[in-house]
Amino acid sequence: MKPVLEYLPRGVGESFVTKYFDYNYFPTPWHFHPEIELVLVTESTGTRFIGDHISDFGPGNLALLGSDLPHLYRNHTEYYNPGSPLRAKSIVVHFKQDSFGKEFLNLPEANDILLLLRRASWGIEITGETNRIVSRHLFELININGFPRLLKLLEILQILATSTELSPIAGNPAKGINNKESGRMNKVLEHVYTHFHGEIRISEVAGLVAMADNSFIRYFSQRTRQSFTSFVNEVRLNHATKLLIETQESVLNISLDCGFNNLSHFNRQFKKLYRLGPLAYRKKYHSRNHVSYMGIN
Repeated sequence: MKPVLEYLPRGVGESFVTKYFDYNYFPTPWHFHPEIELVLVTESTGTRFIGDHISDFGPGNLALLGSDLPHLYRNHTEYYNPGSPLRAKSIVVHFKQDSFGKEFLNLPEANDILLLLRRASWGIEITGETNRIVSRHLFELININGFPRLLKLLEILQILATSTELSPIAGNPAKGINNKESGRMNKVLEHVYTHFHGEIRISEVAGLVAMADNSFIRYFSQRTRQSFTSFVNEVRLNHATKLLIETQESVLNISLDCGFNNLSHFNRQFKKLYRLGPLAYRKKYHSRNHVSYMGIN
């Protein structure tokens, strides 16, 4: 079976993706993506398929997976029972080699990290004290933003690059290639990024990729781990944060520019995603980045 392409969208002002997932069970099928993935299972058990390797996983399982390496985390049967109280939780980081700048990994100081990312083509199991240290850093990573977030990822990679508690997972470096999938998803993403200022109908986007509406809804949620509506809202809200930071436009004008026709709905969605209202978000950002200069009397 061919792996499907997965895409986790970056936020505005971000060079890589960090997500904390909380599901009834891990929903993503056998898949691949061009990004390198660092994944920590924080809750749940099941069977892990990485390249040609099959093994069990449980809480604390930590792995670094190379670009385009096919993989699947499938929970045990009881997670799929209706009404099951079990949860499947993980922290996932997606990044590319050029997330740090196109020449960064060519610097002599970054050579250890470059070699680590090359080894990740097989998948890397992370154990022992290194597992405990990196797991702690991952919980910190999901709660910070801006430049400290980038530094934290580099710190994690440097810890891994110099650790002796790493072992290869797959027997051979495997690559998932599915040009049809890549082209189809790129059409969808391009349409959303181009038209998010206005109304986007599911039927219209489904038509672009020659799919029925219901088929497209299933297709998109399987490959992005979120609904199409949620994705569109996230793109719009990410753009809203940029306008809040870079302009003095009113919240009403920003909501309209981002494709929201209802200010109350915009405020609710914004607070749901960022845990702050738009004005509080603007104030917090500028307060955090304000530089005070002391004069001399």
